[in-house]
Amino acid sequence: MKSRFLIATAFLTAALLAVPSSANDSSASLGLGGLELTQNNAISMDSEELYLSLKKVTVKYRFTNTSAKDVETLVSFPLPAIPDGITAHMGDQGYPEWKEDLKFSTLVNGKPVSLDYREVVTLSGSKDGKDISARLNELGWPIRAWLTDTFDERISKLSPEKKAAFEKEGLIKREPGSDYWQPNWQIQTHVTRKQIFPAGKTISVEHSYVPIAGGSVGGMMERSSRKESFFKEYAANFCIDKSFIAGFDKRRYSGKKDSDGNEVGQFYVEHWLDYVLKSGANWKGPIKNFRLVVDKEKADNLISFCMDGVKKISPTQFEVRKTNFEPKKDISILIAEFVNQDGK
Repeated sequence: MKSRFLIATAFLTAALLAVPSSANDSSASLGLGGLELTQNNAISMDSEELYLSLKKVTVKYRFTNTSAKDVETLVSFPLPAIPDGITAHMGDQGYPEWKEDLKFSTLVNGKPVSLDYREVVTLSGSKDGKDISARLNELGWPIRAWLTDTFDERISKLSPEKKAAFEKEGLIKREPGSDYWQPNWQIQTHVTRKQIFPAGKTISVEHSYVPIAGGSVGGMMERSSRKESFFKEYAANFCIDKSFIAGFDKRRYSGKKDSDGNEVGQFYVEHWLDYVLKSGANWKGPIKNFRLVVDKEKADNLISFCMDGVKKISPTQFEVRKTNFEPKKDISILIAEFVNQDGK
């Protein structure tokens, strides 16, 4: 494998920065194309209470079957897709083993239930969500191609015509300015379970797990990085405003310079946490009562994310409450943690 994949590349576009961490319950079906999310017109989501932090995520729902018949369906909790070149984003964490790393658990009406883990492989940036696992198996290409050296060798031996054909199909892409080709697909894991919703009844569902968050020592918030064109996309992804930048600069920079003339200040780490919220809109009607609490865990940490109506409820926690909420986008959270030279 190329050694560059072992580097935590914090300076990629914001769309690739946040590493898998979480998601929202959604009704699902297993079709010919793999796992698909579907609209459910019988089950309403009466409430959702979501708690997000770097150490723990919990989400509590209340669902009501509004029909006169019991409904049995496959319920999916989709995790954010793992992008191609995942090692670059995971740093030294390694490829996630979901069952062990997430410590995922689900309670239905207070009782634990068994879970299944299903993978869907799609082209990076694909909007149709078509599962390409069968196509990769047909070609004999490993789905986790970025974990092996053989994929590089296989592609390098192809004729220019073959490479062009696979590129047109969307299966591979060339790194700009080089002859290096890499896989152009991503893996999304869905935590699934069969669920019976009794006619006219309300049930409670609770998930809890340890998120796998991305991070970088230093990164995009540096003054030098903010001059680059891609910072605009990064700032939009986390809704970074002038107030956040001013607070960051006050903590980060001391006004002093080192022997090379570089400005020095307090050491910091950037943390990124994503949550797939849009799938919560696949139930009957909007989410009647929605409550979000985001915890930055340390009072000195700085936090930024895109959501209106944010209220600070403690030195580390921020709350959002909404009624008849229809989520239109997912949540991306940026936390800047400042530490002293001794690591505290």
